[in-house]
Amino acid sequence: MGDQLSGQDWVDQGLKTLAKSGFTALKAEPLAKAMGVSRGSFYWHFADISAFHAAILKQWREIAAEQIIAGVEAASKDENPLEVLLRRVFGARLALENAVRTWASVDPAARAAVQAIDRRRLGYVESLLTQSGLSAEVARARAQILYWAFLGFALSDQPLPKAQQRAMLDEMLRIATSR
Repeated sequence: MGDQLSGQDWVDQGLKTLAKSGFTALKAEPLAKAMGVSRGSFYWHFADISAFHAAILKQWREIAAEQIIAGVEAASKDENPLEVLLRRVFGARLALENAVRTWASVDPAARAAVQAIDRRRLGYVESLLTQSGLSAEVARARAQILYWAFLGFALSDQPLPKAQQRAMLDEMLRIATSR
């Protein structure tokens, strides 16, 4: 079965494991056992655990930034892209976000990945605010505030009732775009 697995299969399992059990569980032997294959299958696809970790972080960036941005960009032109973005990210399950940020607190490569994604996300939100007519300076400040709100929400791991979440997002959008 090991030769039937792809590197992407390992990365997908790694992301699930990371979200559920944290970065310390990202080891070849327990992952292989969970997948029902030999550890050799892991090393067929990755030179070492560092290469696997790099692939995990690359995939996380794709999921946590690029796919979300692509989804916002593909949304109907009748929809406010900032509203689409806020509803999506504040409605998401954020176990993986938390796990990567915890990992980044002890690992330089993970820290660099988090810093890169933070810059990417901030830049994107800033561009949406600038496109809505805000000055660059105001857009930059409000993008940072929105991002801090997202991080606080992500780290709180406390879901809100739907009505309260809707009211909070409406208010965030109003504050972010008011002139």
